[in-house]
Amino acid sequence: MATNQVYDEADQIPLNVSAVNGSGVGDLVKSGDPGVVGDLPFVALTDEDASGNATCKTNGAYNFAVRGHDGTANAAIAQGAIVYWDNTNGELDVATSGKRFGYALAAVASGATSTIPVKIGY
Repeated sequence: MATNQVYDEADQIPLNVSAVNGSGVGDLVKSGDPGVVGDLPFVALTDEDASGNATCKTNGAYNFAVRGHDGTANAAIAQGAIVYWDNTNGELDVATSGKRFGYALAAVASGATSTIPVKIGY
């Protein structure tokens, strides 16, 4: 076995999430929050600690609130559409100005915010 292996599958890893706008007080990332570090999408498994770190999952599908908006106007989201992380507003939508997050596994009506399953990743 390679002696330099750090993680077996690297799908549950510690990340510094301090630059991500989370749902907690002061925009701290809370367990269950989505986000993107660099270009790596994640869901937090633990709350952000005092050092800005959280244990995060980088694959799977989770229920998230997704807004039917394209960054400029209301827009419907179809099942299978790519969704993006909008760190300014701390939300998932279809505004391509955000960071690619994953795929909508259900539809969202134009202008609505609906909790739907979202598959993390590319």
